[in-house]
Amino acid sequence: MSRRGSGPEPAGGLLVVDKPGGMTSHDVVARVRRLAGTRRVGHAGTLDPMATGVLLLGVGRATRLLTHLVGADKAYEAVVRLGEATTTDDAEGELLPDVGTAAGARGVDPDGSALADALAALRGPISQVPSAVSAIKVDGRRAYARARDGEEVALAARPVVVSALEVRGTSRGTGASGRPVLDLDVRAVVSSGTYVRALARDLGAALGTGGHLTALRRTRVGPYDIAGAAPLADLAAAVDARGDAGRTPDALPGLLPLARAAAAAFGVRHVDDAEAADLAHGRRIAPAEDGPTGTPERPVAALDPAGELVALVRDEDGRTRPTLVLRPA
Repeated sequence: MSRRGSGPEPAGGLLVVDKPGGMTSHDVVARVRRLAGTRRVGHAGTLDPMATGVLLLGVGRATRLLTHLVGADKAYEAVVRLGEATTTDDAEGELLPDVGTAAGARGVDPDGSALADALAALRGPISQVPSAVSAIKVDGRRAYARARDGEEVALAARPVVVSALEVRGTSRGTGASGRPVLDLDVRAVVSSGTYVRALARDLGAALGTGGHLTALRRTRVGPYDIAGAAPLADLAAAVDARGDAGRTPDALPGLLPLARAAAAAFGVRHVDDAEAADLAHGRRIAPAEDGPTGTPERPVAALDPAGELVALVRDEDGRTRPTLVLRPA
């Protein structure tokens, strides 16, 4: 679908969607493309089909911001099942044969030191082996595609940071295998690239019970929280009620304008009209006398006197240079 109409590309903005279960992230992107009447829609980090919650979308010119938002930390609410392991480390996989000790999850005390120690070992900077069915590419093909074809997939461990991993509730029951299981309601805050499925797997391995994820909900991406997320069905209903006139990138309900979206994620530097013109042409300007300064890892949003986003900027060699220009020159 091409963008309707002619003239300059709409600025668009960021859209925080509450993704329903059973849809891939690409499914959501495709739906929003139809609702917005443009193909210029992308996402800042996938969610598994089983997972629900915050999916951050860029629409129109805001798709160029996504590269700088992919690395934001993320918060999740999850259910980790101890006592059973699966081929995918989540509920969508096949159960593996009996694992761990004979006592299994029955022998895990929710208030005991063994669980506390296993959780502590997974916090902070750790080295994590991603799930074999992750979207990581191996020799040009996704790991999950190789695993589906019956290949043995061995992924290298990589550094991640788990800022928070805490149990907020527990319940006992019987799993699909007929074995006793212990379900842990978990809250996790992790760096980009961390697999919560792998945390469930590794927790079960550390306790000798096996473990996998049975539910996952992403509650935050960087500063964008689930409280500000629009359920996809509500978004579609609002657009459909407007008819074709409402299917434009700038008319999506809940769309965060570029300046507001950037201000939430980055520090803000206010520039005058002359500085804004220089940045829009890719030229460097004098550094700010006070206020935030940008770095390659963490740029700053430069806003013009009208409050519009001109560029993301960073300081380098005594000057402020644009890292990403978002206002047409």
